Amino acid sequence: MPSKDAITSPHNLLIKRLARLQRSPRARREERRFVVEGLRLLREAQAAGLRPEAVLYTPEAATRAAPLLQPWTAQGVALYETAPQALRRASATETPQGVLALFPWPALPWPPTPDFLLVLDDLRDPGNLGTILRTAWAAGVQGVLLPPGNTDPFAPKVLRSGMGAQFHLPLRRATWEEMPHLLAGLPLILAEAHAGTPYTQANFRRPLALLIGGEAHGPGPQARALASEVVHIPMPGGAESLNAAVATAVLLFEVVRQRREAARPLR
Repeated sequence: MPSKDAITSPHNLLIKRLARLQRSPRARREERRFVVEGLRLLREAQAAGLRPEAVLYTPEAATRAAPLLQPWTAQGVALYETAPQALRRASATETPQGVLALFPWPALPWPPTPDFLLVLDDLRDPGNLGTILRTAWAAGVQGVLLPPGNTDPFAPKVLRSGMGAQFHLPLRRATWEEMPHLLAGLPLILAEAHAGTPYTQANFRRPLALLIGGEAHGPGPQARALASEVVHIPMPGGAESLNAAVATAVLLFEVVRQRREAARPLR
């Protein structure tokens, strides 16, 4: 497999750069770059049409990674055979799979006339955020708005739990001041733990944006100020609230259910 010069040292400049991008949200913002690890996520990135700037692989991983790397080799992507101890420094996992790549942020176009958006407020748990993005992708959400306070969607743990959602789903970082313009007239429906309309009684057939708040404090005052409606998921048991990712899945697929029912022809 064609490769540039082999990387043997953990102190290599590219290795140091990748390690910094793995651990630092600020570095990812400044460079507008992120690192993807493992064959499964890299296959998803390739299927989404993303092109890496560099791919590092260990000699042990070369054979199983060959089908993935060959198309990128044909595109002129820089490939580096890398010593395991060097790649380990650039990895964010305890047991690296032997292949990782550097990508620019995806340039996915924002939908011009959306009718199904998701707004996330203060989602700080990486696993929850990644699961929510994966669920949003599965439910057909057209874009996700991320005001300040959310975890970086391109952090390593968020990428792993997102399972490739970030490669397909338009994500937009925005201030609360920008939110009314980006919502493009859509009503913002806010999810609460106990207040508001039971979610199955809400009208999700119309164009809308759904807002989910963080588990610790729920939606903040800026989110509440923009909301036009509040819904909740009834909980007949004794739990105080649902996990944010679980609640999001319930609400998003209620939107899917209602719209599918509305589109079904009468018999």
